Amino acid sequence: MTDAYIFDAIRTPRGKGRKDGALHEVTAPRLSALALNALKDRNNLEGHAVEDVIWGNVTQVAEQGACLARTAVLASELDESIPGLAINRFCASGLEAVNLAANQIRGGAGTAYIAGGVESMSRTPMGMDGGAIAVDPTIAMENYFVPQGISADIIATEFGFSRDEADALAVESQKRAKAAWDAGRFAKSILPIHDQNGLPILDRDEHMRPDTDMQSLGGLKPSFKDMGENMPGFDALALMKYPHLERINHIHHAGNSSGIVDGAAAVLVGTKEFGEAHGLTPRARIRATAKIGTDPTIMLTGPVPVTEKILRETGMNISDIDLFEVNEAFAAVVMRFMQAFDVDPSVVNVNGGAIAMGHPLGATGAMIIGTLLDELERTGKGTGLATLCIGSGMGAATVIERV
Repeated sequence: MTDAYIFDAIRTPRGKGRKDGALHEVTAPRLSALALNALKDRNNLEGHAVEDVIWGNVTQVAEQGACLARTAVLASELDESIPGLAINRFCASGLEAVNLAANQIRGGAGTAYIAGGVESMSRTPMGMDGGAIAVDPTIAMENYFVPQGISADIIATEFGFSRDEADALAVESQKRAKAAWDAGRFAKSILPIHDQNGLPILDRDEHMRPDTDMQSLGGLKPSFKDMGENMPGFDALALMKYPHLERINHIHHAGNSSGIVDGAAAVLVGTKEFGEAHGLTPRARIRATAKIGTDPTIMLTGPVPVTEKILRETGMNISDIDLFEVNEAFAAVVMRFMQAFDVDPSVVNVNGGAIAMGHPLGATGAMIIGTLLDELERTGKGTGLATLCIGSGMGAATVIERV
């Protein structure tokens, strides 16, 4: 089987996902095209240099609909002979794009791909697509569907995580993100965004709140308590599935949950021969990929079983992994991962995560692959694992080895 290598990875800064956010004026196709152009220019990709562009995005309507991947190629400076494939595995869409590219290469279907994703949450709000899993009662009721925030609170209740523990993780995420930016750890992978007149729009993650402390978080009301306990009463539905829980402890709020942001990320994946032909040096080998389905109600526990799966399939132990990127969708997701594997927090999300910098749904998976790669190179460590929880109950993971 042919090995798949990462040659380059870039991302935009994350802009606040609201109308006064810096990237609100930049459409998802434009953000995508800018990322594709940067990858093309940095790696001298001319003509039909890559087999395909595999692009993740979650809310696939309006500007983000109609095969956004192909729209992005046509809006970019890539050759029009390069096709585009839009995919949606919810929050892991960007990671799944990378995994799919790697597995296509392994199977002999081309020598190089650009993979990644985008989400403009300020322009195309989450849930705008009206997916059946949430709105069709014949599906939602049978599967005990609850919003993700309720799911995160179920995890906290089931596995014994307190509000203070969740808040402490959030404070640490903010501190680590600030330290990483101050030390220039993201510098080689950040694509500053300019408007059509060349004027700067954003060159730094906009969502960060580095002054966050336990006191400021302590004043925030739980975000999902009312919808859980009052109308529409999702707690009652969840407790029908988990009757051993006396009640759901609502610990999550805006400060210990991922931020709503805009952003895009792109990864160049190819064979060693592709690199030699283009004068490019591999930075990492994609050793393994995995995906799994999980309980659709608690929903966000996927990083644990998918990591168990990828370790089992590779014959690795958790101790063989030097660094972890576990998407901070909610604090309890990361805490459950560390609890399940008894992982030292010092090697998990060492440069902060989505609580501090935000979670642009379709792009995040590709972003954390780039962050993981940069940190492996910076520290001289060898092996890293990236994983995300996924809506409706799934998990995805990737193991990379530094070259």
